[in-house]
Amino acid sequence: MTKPVVRKLRCAVYTRKSSEEGLEQEFNSLHAQREACEAYIASQRSEGWVLVRDKYDDGGISGGTLERPGLKRLMADIEDGLVDVVVVYKIDRLSRSLADFAKLVEVFDRNGVTFVSVTQSFNTTTSMGRLTLNILLSFAQFEREVTAERIRDKVAASRKKGMWMGGVPPYGYRVENRKLVVDKETSAHVRWIFARFLEIGSCTLLAREVGARGLGTPRGNRIDKKYLYRMLSNRAYIGEAVHKGERYPGEHDPIIDRETWDRVHAILQESPRKRAARTRAETPALLKGLLFGPDGAAFSPTHTRKGDRLYRYYVSQTVLKHGAGSCSVGRVPAGEIEAAVIDRIRAVFRQPEIVAGTWKAARARADGVTEDEARAALQRLDPLWDELFPVEQARIVALLVERIDLAPDGFDLRLRIDGLAGLAREILAGTVGEAA
Repeated sequence: MTKPVVRKLRCAVYTRKSSEEGLEQEFNSLHAQREACEAYIASQRSEGWVLVRDKYDDGGISGGTLERPGLKRLMADIEDGLVDVVVVYKIDRLSRSLADFAKLVEVFDRNGVTFVSVTQSFNTTTSMGRLTLNILLSFAQFEREVTAERIRDKVAASRKKGMWMGGVPPYGYRVENRKLVVDKETSAHVRWIFARFLEIGSCTLLAREVGARGLGTPRGNRIDKKYLYRMLSNRAYIGEAVHKGERYPGEHDPIIDRETWDRVHAILQESPRKRAARTRAETPALLKGLLFGPDGAAFSPTHTRKGDRLYRYYVSQTVLKHGAGSCSVGRVPAGEIEAAVIDRIRAVFRQPEIVAGTWKAARARADGVTEDEARAALQRLDPLWDELFPVEQARIVALLVERIDLAPDGFDLRLRIDGLAGLAREILAGTVGEAA
């Protein structure tokens, strides 16, 4: 009678230790784990178990990550079909993360590899072992979710009491004894930012002024428009703690008074387009200092009122000095000439020959600016022009336009190529081209 042929199962031992303490000893924890696993494999020799020569050890590496050299070599050998059984001292030697453990088991199943824990009396080569593993994983999942709920409940209760729960403190505060404390130097910058926003109503312009002052985030990054919006909307500055949309009195002192906060948020509640339209009416002289008549005289902005209507004009200095009729173009409606000039400027953004000139000028001053970047920068501004504040529009017009010569049948626009180059660099740097 012939004996049944027993299929050989190649067994790989995996060992791990979280800390490096004791690894320098001649016989350490990794050796103890391997010895126990090898003894277990030897006891299963009748089942065809044989030990593979390669060692898969990770000393001083946490089980909360899969980025482990020994584990990576083991998984690579499994994918190559070199391992049939993975043997560990305990389940947590393989992984302490349920999600990671599920990923490992998925790889095992895909390659027909079984998993054995020698001290927990089960292995996945049997149906009972697989059931035990599923039960352990279910309890591990339950324990993790219960722990998460406890943490969430603790955070919620602490926030309701106004306590600081860690993280990066808001600009203007520092942390002492796990509490927010007003920082004298940076809190003064916060007050200036709120006060300045009330004056100009534009985060785009404010970001430029903040940069000119050399202010940066606590991590040393540039304070941009988005960062300013978050600052202006952070209720910590009025002494409140927020948790899931609910507001509670905070333990810390406020930096901004309630009146200033309410005035700032009355402005923020308006859409950028409405704010731009309101500011546009307050600062109407878009072409001041740029218009010149046929006789070379400059044009000055002026206006008249009839009832509630405001009528704006640009008037020649020749007419102002010598009276009507002294110049062939004595007065032009401000709205019409501004709209015509803006249309001409926006058309410039789309003209390839202008873009080419811009690129050459930009390249002379800013290494690394390509023609494609210059074209993309200028074309990016065109669709956003209407959302810019008048102050920003006027600055860009002054940057781009050297002179506008009026004639009875139209006007000639003379551009500053260096201005186009400078504008392209600003847009590439992200300091212009967004709504306020």
